Amino acid sequence: METKEFYTVDICGRQEQLPVLPLPSGARIAFFNLHGNVELTEYCAKELAKRLKDAEVLLTAESKGLQLTHCIARELGHKYYAVARKSKKLYMQDGIETSVKSITTAESQHFYLSAYDAALLKGKRVALVDDVISTGGSMHGLSSLAEMSRGFIAYKAAVLAEGDAALRTDITFLGKIPLL
Repeated sequence: METKEFYTVDICGRQEQLPVLPLPSGARIAFFNLHGNVELTEYCAKELAKRLKDAEVLLTAESKGLQLTHCIARELGHKYYAVARKSKKLYMQDGIETSVKSITTAESQHFYLSAYDAALLKGKRVALVDDVISTGGSMHGLSSLAEMSRGFIAYKAAVLAEGDAALRTDITFLGKIPLL
């Protein structure tokens, strides 16, 4: 399927062409994908790191936030960051979990956090990191895990805010895209 429609987004002065794709719900989105795009990931990570300087630990969900969070952690000089997994792995038997509903996923999902990652958050200023925030479902799931871990949510950060998420004052983001 060849995309014929694109949306131009401004990310802190950098213009990116995003393909417009349909969701199963009938809505259309300007699809933002950092997977495999080293230059764009590094650029976005540096810009977000400037805004998250006093965060002590980062928390993201697999998979689209992973490389972004890795680069932000490196920029901030962090040795570790926490990852919420979408399936429960063998080493996570003593971890925590929460349910999540996202605009890009038809069914409800679960986020799982290992006991090790939960301990990284305890008593720390946590920055929640995602690529795009739209309905806030994934961010809500990350918030839940941070709170269950007794971390203090200092930031909710994303590269892009989609639709009404751009009106929220509790989100740190670099650019806006419409929900089409």
